[in-house]
Amino acid sequence: MSSLLQSTVSSPARGFLFYLHVVLSFALITLGCTMRQENTDNVFLYNESNAVTTLDPAFSRDLEIIWATNQLYDGLVELDSDLHVIPCIAKSWEIDSTKTTYTFHLRKDVVFHQNQCFQNNSDRLVNANDFVYTFNRILDSTTASPGAWIFSAVNRSKQGGFFAPNDSTLIIHLKEPFYPFLATLSMQYCNVVPQEAVEYYGADFRAHPVGTGPFQFAFWYENMALVFHKNPDYWQRDEQGKRLPYLDAVKIDLIRDKNAEYQGLLQGRYDFMSGIHSVYKDELLDPSGELKAIYQSKIRLQKKPFIKTDYIGFALQNTQSPFADKEIRQAIAYSINKSEMVHYLRNNTVIAANSGFVPPSLSGNAAILGRDYDPSKADSILRAKGFAEGAGLPPLALASTSDYADLLEFIQYELGKKGIRVEIKIMQGPAFREATAKGQIQSFRKSWLADFPDASNFLSLFYSKNFSPSGPNYTHFKNPEFDRLYEQLNSESDPKNRDRIVRKMLLILDDEMPAIPLYYDQVSHFLSNRIAQFETNGVNLIDLRKVRKSHETN
Repeated sequence: MSSLLQSTVSSPARGFLFYLHVVLSFALITLGCTMRQENTDNVFLYNESNAVTTLDPAFSRDLEIIWATNQLYDGLVELDSDLHVIPCIAKSWEIDSTKTTYTFHLRKDVVFHQNQCFQNNSDRLVNANDFVYTFNRILDSTTASPGAWIFSAVNRSKQGGFFAPNDSTLIIHLKEPFYPFLATLSMQYCNVVPQEAVEYYGADFRAHPVGTGPFQFAFWYENMALVFHKNPDYWQRDEQGKRLPYLDAVKIDLIRDKNAEYQGLLQGRYDFMSGIHSVYKDELLDPSGELKAIYQSKIRLQKKPFIKTDYIGFALQNTQSPFADKEIRQAIAYSINKSEMVHYLRNNTVIAANSGFVPPSLSGNAAILGRDYDPSKADSILRAKGFAEGAGLPPLALASTSDYADLLEFIQYELGKKGIRVEIKIMQGPAFREATAKGQIQSFRKSWLADFPDASNFLSLFYSKNFSPSGPNYTHFKNPEFDRLYEQLNSESDPKNRDRIVRKMLLILDDEMPAIPLYYDQVSHFLSNRIAQFETNGVNLIDLRKVRKSHETN
């Protein structure tokens, strides 16, 4: 245990954590005997400081859940390192001439993890009806999956929308052409689950996951640690025919303290850490955002453009609030110096969001020049609205988690220069997510990591049929023209036409300002030099299938 933890935890608590560490380590060694390989050092170790609340892919809305479930489950398709859709359990597919019927041909060698929910605990092959069940379960209102919105294009009146004519063929019918549909199927929500397991475990399926992925569930001490073991029957193999994965296990600590995570990486207890946190950014990174030379013998930094936008969203349900006025929101946008924000708070590891809500990597030629810092325009708007120097404006409640306290304080300072008072609310992750989903917070700092690499995924946050909590429209923004363009975009396949539509939609958002984009993120992964073949991708998905771990630091 690190000295940092020892200094912040009481003696009885330290004793318990030490006991837990011993228990988990012994369990890894003991359970490792069931693996095909006996090298218990061959374990990928990382910490997740956000709460993992479920291992059910139907609820994989948040990154910490997505990372965990991606080790346990597979879907029809997946994304490669360049974010192209490639086969997974579906080895091939066809789309008919109307672009509304998709026919998938499944592999016949994929089995679910062995589990007592299956008769005689025997091998259970995946079949097309498993996907019919999985997709219908997502749409079932009793499941209450936050991913139900992704199947809004499915034509339920035709063969139920999902149809399996035989064990290896799955047919999906859409109401109308939906260009990003294949990419949506790569989302974790769509990972296949067996009906037997869901019915056997009931509500406890969240903590007894059964999938087909490279790792299988071992145990979970909630709020303490998660352990997954190598799936000895995993269907994927490498180029030499060796069965994947190479690792024996994955152990995820669930310690909330970012300092403990950081110290664990430096001390070699963790193999991986994601993101640039204010706790350690100045110690690890130089002003240009690169890893300082002093650390390069132990760890390395891998970066890639991230299809993710961090933003301030406004809950627009309260139409009586002055902040329901789009011009007041525009004044707020003009008051924030994004260039200074990314320099001083993020060591230039992110890019100021001055090209609209959709990152330029996805909006391309449709990108627009957004509302950059312009304090004189902010002053003009406030005077015209009768709020000169913020006089008469009520405080703006702005919420996020503790990870972004520095960002909220920067915004509070920037708006304070205009007389706009900001009341910061720091909340625990689960409470914050619930409150934003239910529209209980006036304004909030949030980020959107694209579920699939298409501009429409970012724009879905403002489509009126996606109101939270059942969809990602946390602001409850509603604009008929925007909705019309969104539906047009999803049926259009020509790149130039899509660019024109996206630009029109971005202009509407820039005018209505339901959300202020702050910066476009990039994936920043810190890795132990013992780790090889770890690919950093643009959706920040952890894929451990081909990762290798050496005994010695390189």
